[in-house]
Amino acid sequence: MIINVAEREECRIAILSDGKLEEIYLERASAGNYVGNIYKGVVTNVEPSIQAAFIDFGMGKNGFLHVSDVHPQYFPNGSDSGESVGRKTPRRNRPPIQRCLRRGQELLVQITKEGIGTKGPTLTTYLSVPGRYMVMLPGMRKAGVSRRIEDDETRRKLRQVLSELELPENMGFIARTAAADRTKRELQSDLRYLSRLWKTVEQRIKRSKAPAELYRESDLVTRTIRDVYTSDIQRILVDDPEVAERARDFLKIFNPKGAETVEVYDGAAPIFHQFKIEDELERLHSRRIPLKSGGSLVIDQTEALVAIDVNSGRFRSEADAEMTAFKINLEAADEIARQLRLRDLGGVVVCDFIDMRLDKHKRAVERRLAENLKAHKERAKVLRMSAFGMIELTRQRQRASLTHSIYDDCAACRGTGIVKTPESVALDVMRIIQLVFTRRDIQEVNVTVSPVVADVLQNRKRAALAAIEQNGRRVNIMTNPNAGPDHVTVTCVDGRGRSMPFNVQDSNGR
Repeated sequence: MIINVAEREECRIAILSDGKLEEIYLERASAGNYVGNIYKGVVTNVEPSIQAAFIDFGMGKNGFLHVSDVHPQYFPNGSDSGESVGRKTPRRNRPPIQRCLRRGQELLVQITKEGIGTKGPTLTTYLSVPGRYMVMLPGMRKAGVSRRIEDDETRRKLRQVLSELELPENMGFIARTAAADRTKRELQSDLRYLSRLWKTVEQRIKRSKAPAELYRESDLVTRTIRDVYTSDIQRILVDDPEVAERARDFLKIFNPKGAETVEVYDGAAPIFHQFKIEDELERLHSRRIPLKSGGSLVIDQTEALVAIDVNSGRFRSEADAEMTAFKINLEAADEIARQLRLRDLGGVVVCDFIDMRLDKHKRAVERRLAENLKAHKERAKVLRMSAFGMIELTRQRQRASLTHSIYDDCAACRGTGIVKTPESVALDVMRIIQLVFTRRDIQEVNVTVSPVVADVLQNRKRAALAAIEQNGRRVNIMTNPNAGPDHVTVTCVDGRGRSMPFNVQDSNGR
């Protein structure tokens, strides 16, 4: 696990397996992350035509609450006794939303999906608060086991342990995958922590006037360690001593042995450059993804869906066209699942595979894709391959895709293309400067960027640039009013005033 927080306004976490990028998480301080936060909100409008309500929870855009996410306590003559874990009231048994909610009514809501574009966040009144081993479900009954734990014997043992725990009244719990090999004492400790946390939330509920924030999810580093860390992760490398110490402290509570895996990275090159992650991230924004067989994927993201086309390319080694198509499609099924995870793509996804005649080959590709997606924490549903060789699937989407987080719509082409945001380009420039100065023969660097990027560098990054220059190096930021938003040129000078070659494209894959 590689954690990059050297640039304070951005946190990036990469999971590598045998040197290959498997997962990437990104969070910007300026963008904010609200998924998982709990608020006391106010109903501003009820729309019977779409069976939904719009909720003011204090963050500007109103949230969207569908009737399927309305807890029974808000039903007419509703009860606080709640539902049993895993037994949500089906849609057909729910009263119309206009009988459940009214304008001006206060209620507790949690954000399940970030707002994208003009759409506000998606909300639910089924609240959940995650711990290390358990997820607390206020207003529910009983305890259950995560569906991601598939082994019957493991599920049986966990259910037995859960039946022996002292559960708070009107509170449900789900044992997470991390609970599979934990003792009753460890689960009870996590349960007590969550119960104390909820008492704090209840105090805020009583004294807060809607709209108000009641509970805020942990920062990205804590969330990722809590949700992703397993004994399979042998090393956690952090490029900031303070954050590394915070990660150790968190692991000491939940997994003491894991605290020993945390190390501080003090290399001269930026940490993502050192581990070749920066190049991989640049490739994630490319439409075309090459496959080892010589085929390729072409990924296009639209507002309605994600379209993925599988091409055979130059792979013609097999005499049998059917086997050629089958082999490429199997490889594509692996890479499609990987790209969906890395790019954080969700919603409706349509995959156009190479045509195959045999049903057994079609079923094998379906199974391969479904098995790969099952390893993701985001829920996914894969439909059968159509007669035209297409597989439709849906994948849970909680926030904007990686591309939308890093790039802005291009003003010059009115949204038909994308360019990096000024903040992203400024961060790239800072990393390039750090990389340049890993060479001892370079004493001065001249960077030419667009005026808007120069403004970010000369204001927000002034202190960081000054710190670099304290080592006797010099950084000159120059502007080109005719440059594009993501234009960057770098020239380097040694101690004798001679120009030194340095290729920006080679440094970051631009």
